[in-house]
Amino acid sequence: MKTRVELDPQVADFLRALAPEPRQRLRAALHDLEQEKGDLLALEGDLTGYWRLRAGAYRVVVRFRADRGQRIARCVFAEQRSVVYALFAELLTGQGPS
Repeated sequence: MKTRVELDPQVADFLRALAPEPRQRLRAALHDLEQEKGDLLALEGDLTGYWRLRAGAYRVVVRFRADRGQRIARCVFAEQRSVVYALFAELLTGQGPS
């Protein structure tokens, strides 16, 4: 079964702002996610319920759900590996990035 991948506006904007090579790598990772492949890992602690998709030096935070028997991967946040989890945790707590 194929997974439907949905991008939140932040993820789509982030993708468009990347240079061609990393953009291509991230798009390939999102395509793999559609095929239920890819480097996924469940997040822990305050980010329980979310997964991370690794694409080179970038990470996409994903939340899975089912709708009428179809699996949906909602990509909710993307950023460089070094800052993605801290920024996303701040957004979840309503503080926004500092």
